[in-house]
Amino acid sequence: MLENIRENSQGLIAKVILGFIILTFAVAGIGGYTSSVDTSVAEVNGEKISQQSFDQAYQAQRNRMVQQFGDMFDTLSADPAYMANFRKGVIDNLINEKLIDQNVRELAIRISDDAIKQTIRTMPEFQINGVFDNNRYLAVINQSGFFQSSDFRDYLRVEMTRRQLSQALVATEFSLPYQTEQLTALQNQKRDIAFATVAAEQFKSAVEVTSEEVTAYYQSNQVMFENQEQVKLEYVELDVAEIAKNVSVSEEEVQAYYQDNINEFRKEEQRRVSHILVEFGEDEAAAQTQAEAILTRLSSGEDFAEIAKVESADAFSGENGGDLEWIERGVMDEAFDEAAFALVTVGETSSVVKTSFGFHIIKLTELKAEQTQPFEEVKEELMARVSNDKAQDQFFELQQELARVSFEYPDSLDDAAGVVNAEVKTTQWLARSGNPAPFDSTKVIDAAFSDIVLNESLNSDLIEVSDTMVMVVRLSEHQPANVKPLLEVEPQIKERLVNEKATEKALNVVEELVTKFTSGEDITVDLSEVGSKFEQHADIARFGSAIDNAIIRKAFVLPHPVEGAISAASATLGNGDLAIVQVSAVKAGDTVAAPNLAEQKTSQLAQSAYMSYLDTLRATAKIKQRESVQESNTF
Repeated sequence: MLENIRENSQGLIAKVILGFIILTFAVAGIGGYTSSVDTSVAEVNGEKISQQSFDQAYQAQRNRMVQQFGDMFDTLSADPAYMANFRKGVIDNLINEKLIDQNVRELAIRISDDAIKQTIRTMPEFQINGVFDNNRYLAVINQSGFFQSSDFRDYLRVEMTRRQLSQALVATEFSLPYQTEQLTALQNQKRDIAFATVAAEQFKSAVEVTSEEVTAYYQSNQVMFENQEQVKLEYVELDVAEIAKNVSVSEEEVQAYYQDNINEFRKEEQRRVSHILVEFGEDEAAAQTQAEAILTRLSSGEDFAEIAKVESADAFSGENGGDLEWIERGVMDEAFDEAAFALVTVGETSSVVKTSFGFHIIKLTELKAEQTQPFEEVKEELMARVSNDKAQDQFFELQQELARVSFEYPDSLDDAAGVVNAEVKTTQWLARSGNPAPFDSTKVIDAAFSDIVLNESLNSDLIEVSDTMVMVVRLSEHQPANVKPLLEVEPQIKERLVNEKATEKALNVVEELVTKFTSGEDITVDLSEVGSKFEQHADIARFGSAIDNAIIRKAFVLPHPVEGAISAASATLGNGDLAIVQVSAVKAGDTVAAPNLAEQKTSQLAQSAYMSYLDTLRATAKIKQRESVQESNTF
């Protein structure tokens, strides 16, 4: 067979087919090399916003939401519509930032090096006891992904230029004294009013509700009559705090712990060092040559501090002769640590050391010997720590047993409870949300309404509620979501329909009375027939009155009364009653403003101005967005 294939493959037709295949791969290969996939999420005036930028911004915003809302955000993020709006908000912010950066360049806004330096010095993140600490500065920016101080300065420069532009915009807004006075006068304005309340209750006896209306309302509003799905659970829980109550610790155990962890209580040797830093820049070889030249100058006797002030790229330590103050092992870059702690004599200088920040020359300026904290000073702390460790060990062992036995005997929790010396407990009715702790945990609720618990009536897997609590649950009772039968809710529907119809009748009566009243007719008798009369109230304020809010709101939107016309209208109260509201006089309010009113008004105007500025940039920009932007799979 193989021989036949070889012979047939030598034919003309086979060669032609093979040629087409080779050509296809060649073209595809060339295309693969000559084209690239555009993964940008948007383009603003020709500048692209990368998927990486979106991913970073998305994750940062997501982290902020998790910190702010906790487990509630897990519920929100399960809603595809919410997350679509969430992603849209992230990309809108990125577009706004890109527009601002472009406008900053057009306006030639610049931030000086001195301003950046001063800003860094005053940032609390880089201070210890209120004083700028260079070691902390380098460690913090390194942890944040800025492996060269110049990268962080560039990032800060962008942020500061954006802030300078926004502050320039908002600072142009102000509230004039007369505007504050007008607003204050309006807020403090008082009115003389009269109102007559017409109760809807009196119309209920004449209201008829048919069974067809009840059925129609029931069919149209079934969501109002749903029973939420609920479960009762049996559960066994393990809690480190409960286990720790029965843990005993001897002094011998604590002493042994102290000896085993003696390094933790040993204050390692500290060194005070100075350094001169030469950053890589665009030419690493040139940077190394520069560092070697500086080392030669030091060997010739030139002063280390003076050279650091002029040559070091670390401007903050350079101002102090390169001083980095006291350091311990592990604080600095590994190569820096190794070189600094290899120095033996105070005043000794290292060779050129390469780190992720650049090339360093390090000088030892002071030395502190190693110290060990005595056992008696840490005894109480260690007692608590050993006790907690033993409880954690027991917790780990017991949860393994709980998981094993609850899995091996899935039709009951009795065996699992017995092996861990716990009690099988039963919850109250639980819904998918709004439960008390620890049943408000999404992990517990997911397990409670899972297929294995709800439909198969088996024990759940081990649920890690937190680092110190686990539980296993099983179904005790289940109440499915369902619509209450019409017979059960019929009285409720009838009452609602009667109330609505009574309010509607009251509204019709009141509207007729308002028409007569505003045309100049006396409606005293008409009001008496519906059990009402006008109540007179003078000097009613816009805020803080004991009168129904619906009446107050209506009174303060009615026009000022003028001779020959009555300023009146109807108002619907929260309880379904109706009212006729009349304004008889308007009195100017006090113009003495609250202390911060002008600032509040200015802040509102500034926010409005900034949003208008962004709207203008968007209106004149060429913006292209991908139709669908998804978060990275790493999130």
